[in-house]
Amino acid sequence: MCGIVGYIGNKPAQPVLFKCLARLEYRGYDSCGIAVAGNGIDLQKDRLRVGELVKKVPLLEGMTGVGHTRWATCGEPSAANAHPHLDCSGCIAVVHNGIISNFQELQQQLTDEGHHFLSQTDTEVLPHLIEKYYQGNLEEAVAAALKDIEGSYAIVVLREGESKLVVARKDSPLIVGIGDQENFAASDVPAILDYTNRVVYLEEEDIGVITNSGIEIRQNGSVIRRKEHKIPWSVDEAQKAGYEHFMLKEIHEQPRVIRDTLIGYGHEIAPIIDLESMRDTGTEAMLFVACGTSYHAGLVGKCIFEELLGIPVRVELASEFNYYPQTLAKTMSIVITQSGETADTIKATRRLQEKGCHVLAITNVVGSTISRIADLTLYTQAGPEISVASTKSFIAELVALYWLAMSYSIADIKRLADMLMTLRQLPNTVQQVLDNKSGIKQCGEYLAGYDNIFFIGRGINYPVALEGALKLKEISYIHAEGYAAGELKHGPFALLDKDTPVVAVVAKDNTYEAMLNNIREIKTRGAPVIALVENGDESVGEMADFVISVPKVGLIFSPIVNSVVLQLLAYYAAEKRGCPIDFPRNLAKSVTVE
Repeated sequence: MCGIVGYIGNKPAQPVLFKCLARLEYRGYDSCGIAVAGNGIDLQKDRLRVGELVKKVPLLEGMTGVGHTRWATCGEPSAANAHPHLDCSGCIAVVHNGIISNFQELQQQLTDEGHHFLSQTDTEVLPHLIEKYYQGNLEEAVAAALKDIEGSYAIVVLREGESKLVVARKDSPLIVGIGDQENFAASDVPAILDYTNRVVYLEEEDIGVITNSGIEIRQNGSVIRRKEHKIPWSVDEAQKAGYEHFMLKEIHEQPRVIRDTLIGYGHEIAPIIDLESMRDTGTEAMLFVACGTSYHAGLVGKCIFEELLGIPVRVELASEFNYYPQTLAKTMSIVITQSGETADTIKATRRLQEKGCHVLAITNVVGSTISRIADLTLYTQAGPEISVASTKSFIAELVALYWLAMSYSIADIKRLADMLMTLRQLPNTVQQVLDNKSGIKQCGEYLAGYDNIFFIGRGINYPVALEGALKLKEISYIHAEGYAAGELKHGPFALLDKDTPVVAVVAKDNTYEAMLNNIREIKTRGAPVIALVENGDESVGEMADFVISVPKVGLIFSPIVNSVVLQLLAYYAAEKRGCPIDFPRNLAKSVTVE
């Protein structure tokens, strides 16, 4: 989940490394560091954000270097535990993303052999192992060291006196950026967009040698060619564009995201993925597997698919799916991951394939690991999402699920035509929400004064309540829980009082009367209520303390409009509390460890 970079070229490495690392702070930001090969290896690292370290370090001479911005998994955030890490001689520097599960055993072995360790991290065994095996060829030493490693890794290795970088990956993403007399390594594309949009994605257990004039990749000792990709994003898309935070910018980009995604899928409802090739006529069920926000998208997708396709759908958390027996006969499988690099989802995909299931992946990142291993891939069109809290990629995932379900729907032609019309109008509908956000801001600032909040919904809007609670806790640090509204009386009522607000997502569907009863029950316990209702709904206003009116859409599309409201609610609560909205503590954007 950390951000790693490497540079070799015709420019001073230090400013390039810092610029690349600043683009990667969404992957981790509790400490950072760089190592530059000049007269020896100059190392600078601390428990600081990238911008703070830039102001602290002296000018380092050299045109080759590595850098790292950390999300701590082993060893607390500290200067000693920050990367890069060196060997005993100070000649070898390593940056690493992943987890080395047998590091304690290796550390003890190396200590017995005379090596001395300075940190609490698993990563530090790597430079020491490489030093142990080095006999004049850095690539061979890295390959030998990796044979001792159990776990996951993406690494970039630098050695004093050698005009190259050695890179390798296993279960953690790593790309190589191709420039003009300069080349790069990075854990993600945004790091290098200031310099190039040409990339090569390393595959499992690739080992590569990067010089300023080219790259050579080996797999099991043999040279192999990997396809070069051109990234469609521009560096401008990864800027704040005048917004105070990336999250707010990305919320406001959602009308464009919906529009671009629909344009990418076509003007008429038609299959964009040959789903029939994934199933036989005996298909009895569908399975969605995802984590976090994408899991909530899957829960909405369950409602959509069951209604439009008429078959049962299971939704599983990838992190749990991987650890207990599954019944998968005659099951179509869809995995959802914004980054395409979510470790638990990748592991679940491989497990599904081992059991003979074909897997369709829904992801935002072309060339990501999930897109390369899945049998079919459906891309969203969200563009780069920098804020750790996912907003526009969640909405893009929902649009993809709507279109996919509509493409194979058993509904009548008229209903599909009406749905298509509503879907095409969603960019304007969402824009209406964004243009009338003053009331949402008022409610968000009101919630900022509380420490515990419940979100409730029913039916297709129950997952929306879960997502709203997740967004609030992620960025405002307010404890929030999402519940199916009918479940409050089975325990959580014990927590309701005047200091526990409830956000109720109310839809004008078959759950409406039940939701009104739930709100009455909540009010009798003295809890304040903020209700999301359709324009013109006056019944809820008679009971709720605050009402946020949203534009009317067909029930099946209400999760999109309601989710945008809850994103803004969380944003304004966090802003009021003075929280670091784009970089919430302890979190990272791409979860590449289990």
